[in-house]
Amino acid sequence: MKEQNNTTGIAPYGGSAGGWGALKAVADAIRGQMSVKQDVIALFKVNQPEGFDCPGCAWPDPQHRSSFEFCENGAKAVSWEATSKRTTPAFFAAHTVSDLWQRSAFELEGEGRLTHPMKYDAASDTYQPIEWETAFSEIGALLRGYDDPDRVEFYTSGRASNEAAFLWQLFAREYGTNNFPDCSNMCHEPTSVGLPQSIGVGKGTVELDDFDHCDLVLCIGHNPGTNHPRMLATLRDVSKRGKTIVAINPLRERGLERFTSPQNPIEMLSMGSTQLASTYYKVRVGGDAAMLKGVMKCLLAMHDKALAAGEPGVLDEQFISEHTEGFAALKADLEATEWPHILNVSGMAREEIQNIAHLYASAENTIICYGMGITQHQYGTQNVQQIANLLLLRGNIGKKGAGICPLRGHSNVQGDRTVGITEIPPQWMLDNIEKVFGFKPPQKHGHGAVAAVQAMRDGKAKALLCLGGNLAEAISDPQVTFEAMRKLDLVVHMATKLNRSHLLLGKHNYLFPVIGRTEIDRQASGEQSVTVEDSMSMVHASRGTLTPASPHLKSEPALVAALAKATLRDSRVDWDKMVGDYSFIRDAIEAVIPGFEEYNSRIMKPGGFRLPIPASHREWKTPSGKAQFKVMQGINEDPRSLKCHDLVLTTLRSHDQYNTTLYGLNDRYRGVTGRRDVLFMAADEAEKRQLRVGDKVNMVALDPDGEPTQRRLDNLTVVVYDMAPGSVAAYYPEANVMVPLDSHDTESGIPAYKSIPVKLERCEAPVATSGTLR
Repeated sequence: MKEQNNTTGIAPYGGSAGGWGALKAVADAIRGQMSVKQDVIALFKVNQPEGFDCPGCAWPDPQHRSSFEFCENGAKAVSWEATSKRTTPAFFAAHTVSDLWQRSAFELEGEGRLTHPMKYDAASDTYQPIEWETAFSEIGALLRGYDDPDRVEFYTSGRASNEAAFLWQLFAREYGTNNFPDCSNMCHEPTSVGLPQSIGVGKGTVELDDFDHCDLVLCIGHNPGTNHPRMLATLRDVSKRGKTIVAINPLRERGLERFTSPQNPIEMLSMGSTQLASTYYKVRVGGDAAMLKGVMKCLLAMHDKALAAGEPGVLDEQFISEHTEGFAALKADLEATEWPHILNVSGMAREEIQNIAHLYASAENTIICYGMGITQHQYGTQNVQQIANLLLLRGNIGKKGAGICPLRGHSNVQGDRTVGITEIPPQWMLDNIEKVFGFKPPQKHGHGAVAAVQAMRDGKAKALLCLGGNLAEAISDPQVTFEAMRKLDLVVHMATKLNRSHLLLGKHNYLFPVIGRTEIDRQASGEQSVTVEDSMSMVHASRGTLTPASPHLKSEPALVAALAKATLRDSRVDWDKMVGDYSFIRDAIEAVIPGFEEYNSRIMKPGGFRLPIPASHREWKTPSGKAQFKVMQGINEDPRSLKCHDLVLTTLRSHDQYNTTLYGLNDRYRGVTGRRDVLFMAADEAEKRQLRVGDKVNMVALDPDGEPTQRRLDNLTVVVYDMAPGSVAAYYPEANVMVPLDSHDTESGIPAYKSIPVKLERCEAPVATSGTLR
């Protein structure tokens, strides 16, 4: 990063990821939320066999655990949930919803844990306490009154357990709908849609110990220092073995550059660090597909040259012949793709792309990790498939130390999908539900997140039931989304804390407090464990250890069952049995979903068990039984930017943030403190526009023809940052105002939060911020 001026809250950060800065942040998080003693005890139970799974990211737990397995952002997540602060009925009585609407997202969640079931009262404009049974009775009556089950949207947060998610999909399907808008619709849906077409399974193929055997790790479009901090320890081990890590990202992220392990006394006391990425390439926002095609084009040329010289080729021809289809079509597409176009769209030099290809060709075993920088585009599904193509060219799927590694976000977003949270259910799952429970589930496809909001906008959806999450702020286009939700007849939220979605009021509104991951869940048979699936398909148990924030809390499985019982008068499901002892829910999952054999006994083993991933063993569950090379037409992952190659925006999270949850207002590794009203841009781009650090700009979204739209984010402070030319970055969810609802991946439906064509206007005087809708 270039030297900054004296603008408040903007200064270079010279430290490594982790280290003393991370420990200080942990201490600050604990001090700011609750008693040190209780929180420290809780932290030592995070990711331990007899404790609870971290409510933060989905990075897997190592088999050989240390005495503490939490990172800075994991500690923030735990202290945020285990806070001593409370949002009580007295708080709601003292503050109207109109008043609360004026508060920031950080202030809303900062009030603490919800303690009582609440219902909105329009006369006083306040949430007021309601008895549980009264609320369930009213909601059940409303749900039975709709003329079509597809009028109801069942939203799921990725932090819901397997048990809660399975009951949720069972309730919705017995009710009669496959409407399952889900947080995965906004993060890794292109993985779930694209990889089954390529390799027969919509999940990653690597296990954690594959990193002990790889020669090369390519990190594309993600920031482990902020979103998956425990991944840094894994990358550190790769680097310590002398193997190569290459980072490919529009911004230089400290978490990919160097890391000081807080668990390593020598590094901490010596103020040392471990270099992670040996090389860092800055690809232009929206240029990943161009870069990937360029690398593959280089490999083809290297292969042909080697064969012509009588040397072994760089492609694994035997693997391609035995295990794949579509190579000829891919080769023809790559040969027809011109270098000038690749370089223009990727923003990279040809030598840089060639160097990546040479590193890849010389590595025996390669893992490619990718994040939402790959998926959140209009052609995000094709992006994922180009990564699969690259790995297939050298047989880097289905062998030790190699494979594809999508970096899932929430700690159980993958598990929710596995146990049935999908708007496009496979027929075998519907058949198994009918066989086990005796009712016929709906057959037609339902709504994902974007389709759900469109149905609300168009008056087709009447009710929204949310199992956690903050859909209104997470989804694109708040200009449309907020008003769409205000049209609803019924809105039900199950949550630990207050957020902006709870303030978007329909005709009937309920807000229910739930037991968190850190808390004891006691049901009829005693204390319960739940299970989660990490991003590498390991399923393990999680058992809370803290006293619940209020005696009025209910667990998510108990809440789902109560709603189902109140709604479904002739239900075929024994809801009381399953909620009384969660092992019966797991028995049901085992009966419906393949791979969960001996579920209850296998989660008793520390670390749990791995679900079957056929592609990991070179079994391809595609129609032909072979892996597929998938051709992407062209190289533009965002067609909107075809005529607007001057400047494109990407949204990103700050270091004090997880999804829409803000733990604070700092972004330490990027040098931002106490603020979020910033726009990151490269020094050359700032100079071209005669901008300096601290200058104020307005950002205007452009349409596909390059014309200005009404979408804008005003009064942003320029931060000069080491990033790719032609790219700017602003924080999510504030920058969601720049993304229209109909701008999404054509195959997976994920909003295209990345690569938004924009132009900048200099602010000659301060203006009122129009980016955050109230």
